[in-house]
Amino acid sequence: MLSKGALTGIKVVDLSRLLPGPYCSMILADHGAQVISVEDRRFLADGLFLDIVNRNKQHITLNLKTEQGREIFYRLVEDADVVIEGFRPGVVEKLGVDYKSVSRVNPRIVYCSITGYGQTGAMKDRSGHDVNYLALCGVLDLIGEKDRSPSIPGVQFADIAGGGMSAAIGILMALLAREKSGKGQYIDISMTDSMLASHRYAFYNIYETSDGRYISIGALEHRFWKNLCSHLGLDEFVPLQYDESRRKEIIDVMRRVFKSKTLEQWEDELAGVDTCWAPVRTLAEALSDPFFVEREMSLDMSNSEGVKTKTLGVSIKLSDTPGGVRTPPESFGGSTVSVLLELGYTKEQIENFSKEGVI
Repeated sequence: MLSKGALTGIKVVDLSRLLPGPYCSMILADHGAQVISVEDRRFLADGLFLDIVNRNKQHITLNLKTEQGREIFYRLVEDADVVIEGFRPGVVEKLGVDYKSVSRVNPRIVYCSITGYGQTGAMKDRSGHDVNYLALCGVLDLIGEKDRSPSIPGVQFADIAGGGMSAAIGILMALLAREKSGKGQYIDISMTDSMLASHRYAFYNIYETSDGRYISIGALEHRFWKNLCSHLGLDEFVPLQYDESRRKEIIDVMRRVFKSKTLEQWEDELAGVDTCWAPVRTLAEALSDPFFVEREMSLDMSNSEGVKTKTLGVSIKLSDTPGGVRTPPESFGGSTVSVLLELGYTKEQIENFSKEGVI
């Protein structure tokens, strides 16, 4: 159990949904921040409440379109450090919970907006999801083989890296700046902006093995390429690593070579070769891999219903103030009553809020 993390004492109010914002606030929660996730009960019907990013948090239901709902929100942010939201530009202004309004109540607030295309520009109001952001910024065109259609990655790079991780970094920067200035600030995170900074090295490839599995080769540095070629008996290719005129020939030869043995055989054979390679694992294999278990990245935990599941560990490992998985994901709105009681509302008031559709 985590008693104190690097962000202990930081209070976060998270209005976001789905993956980017909740992933960001999970990172903060893993390291000790008190995170109160706020969602409208109407969203429950969407079936998009993701347990995997809701650990270590409290979750409440709140209808910000009601006057009483906004009053409760402002009680929450009076002593908060961070607000996260992921609505389309202009929505928080209509709801009356935008940065300017919140900062009048709490000038120290760090307010982070996460959107697909940012708060400014001709595309700011366009709807979108991960695949659209990757397509627009040119990343999707780099994924897959030449002369074939782009491949949609199985991981939401824009949501996780461009949205969630960029937001977490921005929030931490703003909190550090606040230590010097005493004042919070606004953060505009565009997932497309963040992904535009991505690029691809010239030499990566994936090869099929004889058992229908795959192995990845990433011998970018010449010494690694030389070691691989020498081990495979392909010394003639050592000086041709980036020779465009023979690129296809080399790939074809490598395909034949790697297809001559099973993935397990290649794992045994390449274990002692100093080159860049890795087997292509399934998610289930990765979660059960002793390496990730040892790194505490694959953990067993029980959800709110007591069912044991696998979950990902904390990837940012600090020596003095380590993060950790303290509590399982709550049920939708599971902390509504307890949080409102902490804010000073009575049980009778809370019952009335429920009847009136405020919570």
